[in-house]
Amino acid sequence: MNLKNSVPNIVVIGGGPAGLMAAETLAQGGAQVDLFDAMPSVGRKFLLAGKGGLNLTHAEDLSDFMRRYGSRQVAINSWINEFNPQNLRQWAKNLGVETFVGTSGRVFPADMKAAPLLRSWLHRMRTKGVRFHMRHRWTGWKDNALSFSTPDGEVLHKADAIVLALGGASWPQLGSNGAWLPLLAEKGVDIAPLEPSNCGFEVTWSEHFKTNFAGEPLSPIAITHTNATGTSSRRLGQFVVTEHGVEGSLIYALSGLFREQIKAQGSAQIYLDLLPDLPLHRAVQHCEHPRGSRSVAGHLQSRLNLRGVKTALLREFCTPETLQDPVLLANAIKALPITLLAPRPIAEVISTAGGVKLEAMNRNLMLNEMPGVFCAGEMLDWEAPTGGYLLTACFASGKVAGKAALDWYAKKK
Repeated sequence: MNLKNSVPNIVVIGGGPAGLMAAETLAQGGAQVDLFDAMPSVGRKFLLAGKGGLNLTHAEDLSDFMRRYGSRQVAINSWINEFNPQNLRQWAKNLGVETFVGTSGRVFPADMKAAPLLRSWLHRMRTKGVRFHMRHRWTGWKDNALSFSTPDGEVLHKADAIVLALGGASWPQLGSNGAWLPLLAEKGVDIAPLEPSNCGFEVTWSEHFKTNFAGEPLSPIAITHTNATGTSSRRLGQFVVTEHGVEGSLIYALSGLFREQIKAQGSAQIYLDLLPDLPLHRAVQHCEHPRGSRSVAGHLQSRLNLRGVKTALLREFCTPETLQDPVLLANAIKALPITLLAPRPIAEVISTAGGVKLEAMNRNLMLNEMPGVFCAGEMLDWEAPTGGYLLTACFASGKVAGKAALDWYAKKK
């Protein structure tokens, strides 16, 4: 790329996947890059995400992949066109990290770890001249420069262009605390409030159930949910009972729908199919089979192999009359109503929805109100389920923002 014989100094604020990808893209394009982060080291949430195995992306068909972004899939499609799941796997390979596709279609590094990939990535960026400034907390603008709070006092830094990749507000102890919202709002940037995404939900359990079954997984299980417009959906998967309610991959996949219904109606009703592979009529037949002297729990275990936390859920939410009536009991097994009261607090969730509205930027992620300032990653107003979709879009948006900052500077000069 021709930068007209000048080397721009471009600042990236935020050392997560989006910010790091923007920094690398800028450095590859010939810019002098200074990356600032409030924490002592970069990639802290990235490392946490890789603790149980780093899910980089997903290997499903791209059209199915894009549908995971819901109402934002058209906009995000332009990012993914720049850096799709296959590009991401090749990028990791170029860093010396082979990947493989798991049985669920999720893509992981061969050793499942995040740290080796991050180390190799940072080494490559440093060899390209990226300068890292740790413990620099961005506090806004002062005297036409960026202002940072550091252990040694205030630092001012001027830049030819800026990429903001400041994250949302989940896991604030790792650096993303949403403190950037008022800094951009006072500049006239249109921002949607941050909300929990990929989160657990609160359910009122009895003390007995909570004490005995918190931490128990529910698998396989299906959830049926009807949204505010009357559209029903059913999804198969697994989740976990917690002290406060429910969480896990199946809950996370539907969390946006649940959150919006709770906002609109005060709660969200879901129906659990405790035996998703068994038709209702067969469940009725098993429940109607004479149980003799066996208890209800013993009968369900003998006839349906229903036990443990699933049987406990029936006792938790069914009346004594339902438990004694074979038809009502079978219907409860296939559609047990559970009320979700609220999402868990934003500080403990996996990711956030809300942030800088995509309508507040052009298609290259530059803020309409602030020429030369680009945004990327989770601080933008979009959401996606776990499964590699979050990371892929963060990487891709960083790539787009980095390229766009180079192009903008070249045209400005």
